[in-house]
Parts: sequence; structure tokens; C-alpha cells
Amino acid sequence: MTQATQSPSPRGELSPAVEAAAKRLVTAARTRVPCQPVRDLIGSDDIDAAYAVQAQLTRDRLAEGAQVVGRKIGLTSPAVQRQLGVDRPDFGVLFDDMDVSSQAEVPSARLLQPKTEAEVAFVLAVDLDEGPLDVEQVRGAVAYAVAALEIVDSRVAGWDITFGDTVADNASSGLFVLGERRLTLDEFSPVEVMMTMTLDGEVVSEGSGAACLGDPLNALSWLARTARDLGDPLRAGQVILSGALGPMTPTPPGSVVSADLGALGTIGATFSGKDV
Repeated sequence: MTQATQSPSPRGELSPAVEAAAKRLVTAARTRVPCQPVRDLIGSDDIDAAYAVQAQLTRDRLAEGAQVVGRKIGLTSPAVQRQLGVDRPDFGVLFDDMDVSSQAEVPSARLLQPKTEAEVAFVLAVDLDEGPLDVEQVRGAVAYAVAALEIVDSRVAGWDITFGDTVADNASSGLFVLGERRLTLDEFSPVEVMMTMTLDGEVVSEGSGAACLGDPLNALSWLARTARDLGDPLRAGQVILSGALGPMTPTPPGSVVSADLGALGTIGATFSGKDV
């Protein structure tokens, strides 16, 4: 899979509140100790401030040598929105070291408060930087789709988040696992995918493509327009996690997760012990 790098928007003058929020989240990630929410610094609904924090965290990761390989769309499922008390989608950045598909186990030691959700992932064949970026256009831009498990995480203690908190925290991103079965959009319809996810053999989440903003392609179209508006359009080769098809579930060390996504097949993950 081609890894397409991406640069964040040029750095502007950061407000003291944005810098303080970024520092709080970075400290939590580095010390592995969840922090208090950042809404006391940037507010609960200030979208510009929240994405400014996220952009600063992205610059920090790029400076450390990480590469951007795509984006994740969050808060697309009504069930997940209810879980977190929010009412709109958001997005975060996927870095190369977040892809643990090739690892025998998900490294729990890298996570603080992990929860897992199943979704459809798209890999882009062309850039999405011009045109209406409607569903028809983004559909034509998809090289193929695969099943995915997104392991979301929060640097904020107890998942005590508002929209501003989660956006600032890179949309509560963690790690992700991609399936091996690749299908083009001529071979299946994302909106018709039926998903069942189990944790240690027990069904914990069910849903469908329709739960993802009505259709995962709607989510991709929303992201393409939003990313372009922010000056950082989606690029060929990038992975797009389109959003949960059902409720997410906590997955502590030792968890075994499996999800059936119909035509896209079954995808699983075993979480290691914390000391591994």
C-alpha cells in the first residue's frame, strides 16, 4: 500500500490557550497518564481552536519523523454520538505507526483507554482536491475498500470529552487494523454492509453502512470537502477510516475482538498484556 505523506497547513501564530492545550495532551501521551479535558482552555465548541490544537500535534509528530498515511472520520454513527454526547462528525490524522495490521497483537502498552469499533476503510486512487467532491466524485476516487478495526483512545481521563476535547486530541485516535480482502466499489455497496462485532466471543456491537452518516460514501464526501476547505486535501494512496458502523466497546489488555463485515470479510485483533 502506498503511503502518502501530507503536510499540515502553514503554522500561524498560536494562541496561549491552543499551545497550553497541545502541551497538556502531549504530556498525557508521553507519560501515559490521562489528563483533564482541554475545554477549560479552548472551549467545548470552538471548532477552529480545536483543530488548531490538532494541527499543532500533527506538526509535532511530523517533526519526530512520523508520516501521514490518511485520515479517520469520527462521530458518524448515532450510537457513538450518543455514547459520547456529541452531535456532529469530526476527523483526525492517521500516522504510519498507528497501522498495526501486520502485528500479531495490538500493543496495549501504547494505549491508555482503548475502545474498538468496526468500519469500512477506503484507499484512494486519486487526489480529492478539485471539483464538487460529492458522493459520485469520491466514489470514483476509491481504489478499493477493506474491513477495518479502529482502536480509538483518549488522552482525556475517563473519556470525559466534549466535541472540542476530542477534536483537539486528534479525534480520539489510537491505532487501526486493516483487513486483507480488497473489494472495489463495483464489487460491493458500502451502505449495504452489515456488521457484527464480538468481544471474547460475545456480541457487543451490531450495525450497518447506513449508520455511518447514511452511507460511508457520505462520510468520505464530507471529509473530502472539509479537508480541502482547511487547505489540506485528501491525496492518492491515503487510507480513510470512514466511521463506526455500530457502538464502540472497551478493549482492555487480553481482549480478543472479531468483526464480520459481510462482503468485506471478517477481521480480528488480540490485545496484548500491558507489559508486552
